[in-house]
Amino acid sequence: MEQTPWLKDFLVFLAGAGLVVPLFYRARIGAVLGFLMVGVAVGPYGLVLFADRFPWLRYLTIEDRERVEPFAELGVIFLLFLIGIEMSVGRLWSLRRFVFGLGALQFLLAAVAIGMLLRLVGATGSVAVVLGLCLAMSSTAVVMQLLEEQGRGATQLGRVAISVLLFQDLMVAPVLFGVQFLGRGSAHIALDLAYALLQAAVAVAVILLAGRFLLRPLFRFTAHTGSRELIMAITLLTVIGLALTTGYVGFSTALGAFLAGLLLSETEYRHQVEIDLAPFKGLLIGLFFISVGMTIDVRMVWDQIGAVLTAVAVLFAVKALILLIAGRMLGVSRPIAIEVAILLAQAGEFAFVVIGLGRSTGIVPADMAQFATVVVSISMLATPVFAAGGRWLGHRMERREHAADMPAADDAEHADHVVIGGFGRVGQMLARLLEAENVPYVALDNNGALVAEQRKAGRKVFFGDAGRPEFLQRAGADRARAFVATVNTPRAAERMVAAAREQRPDVPVYARAVDAEHAARLLELGAVNVIPEAAEASLQLGARVLEGLGLPDEAVDRRIADMREQELGRLMQLRAEAAS
Repeated sequence: MEQTPWLKDFLVFLAGAGLVVPLFYRARIGAVLGFLMVGVAVGPYGLVLFADRFPWLRYLTIEDRERVEPFAELGVIFLLFLIGIEMSVGRLWSLRRFVFGLGALQFLLAAVAIGMLLRLVGATGSVAVVLGLCLAMSSTAVVMQLLEEQGRGATQLGRVAISVLLFQDLMVAPVLFGVQFLGRGSAHIALDLAYALLQAAVAVAVILLAGRFLLRPLFRFTAHTGSRELIMAITLLTVIGLALTTGYVGFSTALGAFLAGLLLSETEYRHQVEIDLAPFKGLLIGLFFISVGMTIDVRMVWDQIGAVLTAVAVLFAVKALILLIAGRMLGVSRPIAIEVAILLAQAGEFAFVVIGLGRSTGIVPADMAQFATVVVSISMLATPVFAAGGRWLGHRMERREHAADMPAADDAEHADHVVIGGFGRVGQMLARLLEAENVPYVALDNNGALVAEQRKAGRKVFFGDAGRPEFLQRAGADRARAFVATVNTPRAAERMVAAAREQRPDVPVYARAVDAEHAARLLELGAVNVIPEAAEASLQLGARVLEGLGLPDEAVDRRIADMREQELGRLMQLRAEAAS
């Protein structure tokens, strides 16, 4: 029966990961924040406080945090490992202007500004340095999730934001070195940090050499066996081995895990490792965030709610202002600089690692560590709301800057034309087809840089939101022959179809869909023909396969046409079911 508490704790964790966190994900809040909230609820400062009145609550809580700490340590190790493996010299070099320009400037100025503010409110020099360095970093997990949901990772905004995050990830090793040195009690903080940076640079150089001359041949030898299990065994040996090594010589195990990831990122096996770890990394990292949530004392938050919210507001204001200034100095356009500044103004998950390390080494007092953990958590929790406001503000600023690229309200030039919503890859291909057949068109897109580039090329592309009736009206909706929605986000496509049908119910609306469910929603909104990307790509690939197998062209065309009709019939059935 001694295993019963372990089994109960494990069951509570799985229930939170499998039942509660998906609710946060569906609400577009994010799994990371869901795990934090689960940790608060099941921890020693959560529901267990009411267990005296409701004894059954003990079955829903983890009363002994020490029982999950070993697993949380694994979560930290894999979190840092994944940060390291996603970084590579090639990726850094391709974004070098923003990584080593904007990223470095932001990190340095933010760390100094936050450290100085902490000194002003009475923090010691060591505490100010540690918290300044970790709070200068942003949340890779939260920001990347938002960019992925919005389909903006490949845009200019995404590239700038990812560049800043990459430099912050690159600072993981120096910061961990610095915290370790400060924990030794030296009075020469600046000298220790400089020495830490030097040691970090030497360590990275040694690891890259080891990866080229030792690890890659070892992985190649293992890969010849054809066993994925053996590759995973070598991966775990590398991660855990380097983590234990750095821990043994007096540094953090998390540092070793990060260096292991950096080492593997330079081998041809990085993608195989990422794929094999995919089913487990979420749960292991979830354990880490749950353990962090368990340290948050809700009573302390309530007692100091004013100070906590003030600290969060100051953190957002300071980091956003520094990011905005640094972005403008590096030539980032004003709308993108504003949105990036607000998007990256929160503190990140790495702060939890540094705060925990600072607390364990005695640098950061327990009450200060608790307060800082709460501030970091709330800043991450507030990020989706602030990001939405930043996006709105960026669009407003972009509209103002690109007013000359908007269609005129009384422009009667457009007639008997096609209105294209979204001028990315699909929209441009459609435009070339229309140009080849001498069919006039007018395109609308929210990407100001793209609009300016296409207008220089002589295309009739204007800045504007195709989902808003007033922009469709300016694009000549009342004289259009057809509307085509090629925007790359489902919500934007649905808004355009609805707006076009409202403007001109007698004109056909065509749309690009992400999947079958999205296609059914577009059909329900009034689109006459919808092309699901996945289905059409599958049909085209199938046609090439059949042709390669030697089937006659007519037979292939007939089969593909039949399959396309079947898919359309299925979509119409989904539409009918949704309508009923």
